[in-house]
Amino acid sequence: MIDAGRYLERIGYRGPVGPTLETLRGIHRAHMMAVPFENLSVRRGEPIELDEEKLFGKIVARRRGGFCYELHGLFGALLQAIGFQVARLAGRVGVNGIPFDHMALRVDLDEPWLADVGFGDSFLLPLRLRSREPQDGGCGRRYRIDALDGGLLLLREGPKGWEREYQFTLEEWPLSAFEGGCRYHRTSPDSHFTRNTVVSRATETGRITLSGRRLIVTEQGGRKETELAGDAEVSRVLAEQFGLEEWVP
Repeated sequence: MIDAGRYLERIGYRGPVGPTLETLRGIHRAHMMAVPFENLSVRRGEPIELDEEKLFGKIVARRRGGFCYELHGLFGALLQAIGFQVARLAGRVGVNGIPFDHMALRVDLDEPWLADVGFGDSFLLPLRLRSREPQDGGCGRRYRIDALDGGLLLLREGPKGWEREYQFTLEEWPLSAFEGGCRYHRTSPDSHFTRNTVVSRATETGRITLSGRRLIVTEQGGRKETELAGDAEVSRVLAEQFGLEEWVP
């Protein structure tokens, strides 16, 4: 079992610990702000193993981030360690996405909740899985879960209306079931993770993202983009804003 205390320290969470909605909401939000969504291991050609001990070493001990398989592989283990009932869910991001294209989590309390700390710019607070009404994502945007083709579809409200995030089912899968999807996104030239470096995390007022050499800062609905001058500037941003090192263009 993972060291839940060290993990909670890593994400800066100091609230109550126990399988309650208050705890789930607090840990979910803290994780989104502390642990970056990033694909540096993919860009560096580093191996990615869906093993809780190795993921703990990367994300907690080495204070790195990761993409959905890594972040949910470990976040699910944290929730289980403090008493939550958790199921790993498989999703498809695009209409023609591969099987096990995305991993999300179902957390069962008095009712089931959708948790997702591995989709980048997404909701900060878990969503009610049974509700089909718009829900506040805790980030200034609303989300909705609709039924679709025997499963569910997560939508986000945008300037042009409701936009697709990903489709998923409520079938429970072991962590090992996602190894093929992880391998594809780590190695395929068709995966967007192999084509561009992305590092992103939530902030108190919005989100900060490094996409290639572009620094994108969103605050209270406003957006500012800056083209960073060179590798030294990128490395400084990685260290200061994300606690990361070793730029990969």
